[in-house]
Amino acid sequence: MTNSIRTLRFTHGEMTQADLARRVGVTRQTVIAIEQGRYSPSLEMAFQIAAVFGVSLIDVFQYPTDESPEQTA
Repeated sequence: MTNSIRTLRFTHGEMTQADLARRVGVTRQTVIAIEQGRYSPSLEMAFQIAAVFGVSLIDVFQYPTDESPEQTA
């Protein structure tokens, strides 16, 4: 799973990892691990992160697939 957390932090007032962690109720180390793709958040935490930025879940987290858009049509 990939994510856009780092980009979203910078486009939302250059929010720090510590700021995001505090708003979601986790440690800064947890935010670092999620950003680096070493840890996948729970569904609840993923929704909380998206809510902090005011975007949908799909705008924050992406799950790569082997299928191209033409194969799903």
